[in-house]
Amino acid sequence: MIGYITLDTNDFFRAAAFYDELLAEFGTQSVMETPAFIAWGPNFNMTNLCIIKPFDGNPATVSNGGMIALNADSQEKVDKVYNKAIALGANG
Repeated sequence: MIGYITLDTNDFFRAAAFYDELLAEFGTQSVMETPAFIAWGPNFNMTNLCIIKPFDGNPATVSNGGMIALNADSQEKVDKVYNKAIALGANG
């Protein structure tokens, strides 16, 4: 079982806006924020996804083989969230 996933990003504010919109489709909201970190989840005690600026100050790089799995209750929800991600600028 995955407790949460943390992703580093080179464009923190763009990533924050993207995940605010995308994760709202799951009824999830931002539950913890600092200038370099945001966590989303159903509540403060149960975070699912976090973004962070790299600790070392170097650029974030591609994760080789990284995967994120988000639960959805139907194929329709999968399609809706996928289409929203593409509309928000994700690469299919």
